[in-house]
Amino acid sequence: MANALVLQPKQTALVLIDLQKGILGRETAPHSASDVLARSVRLAERFRATGGLVVLVHVSFSPDGGDRLTQPTDEPPPPAAAQPGWDEISPVLGPDPADIVITKRQWGAFYGTQLELQLRRRGITTIAIAGIATNFGVESTARDAYELGYALVFVEDAMAGLTSAAHAFAVSTIFPRIGRIRSTEEVLAALK
Repeated sequence: MANALVLQPKQTALVLIDLQKGILGRETAPHSASDVLARSVRLAERFRATGGLVVLVHVSFSPDGGDRLTQPTDEPPPPAAAQPGWDEISPVLGPDPADIVITKRQWGAFYGTQLELQLRRRGITTIAIAGIATNFGVESTARDAYELGYALVFVEDAMAGLTSAAHAFAVSTIFPRIGRIRSTEEVLAALK
């Protein structure tokens, strides 16, 4: 049985990964993108109400694509979304004036961004993390956060993979080794 979770709002950030128009339209599992978004909205509202920090992370690239990763791989990334606004954070999330918005150019949200500086200068020691996709942006960001010394709480029902198997592997094999796995309801209750 997991230990009861207690979160200090002033030392905890909610980091939401890639809840943006071009990603929210994809098929996700085991939780639908709309369920992930709805739970993330509830989490963001509670964090804001208790004085916690909300960080909205989205991926975007320059118009010429010059900042995209282009190394040779066995499976190429999906083509860049052509629709204008694909990189816009869902408006139901905000941002609110006190939120931090981070634009990343790869899976992880730390490398090449101000995320580390913004968290450290605000005294953040714990990150509650959610978003899409579990085994890409969420896992990559979480691995970096763990190596930087942050305590991690994975909000399992507020994240989803592109397949159930990919989500399950990260949640059952990787995440227990680097943090604590909890539900939206458990995280909300921990922020009293």
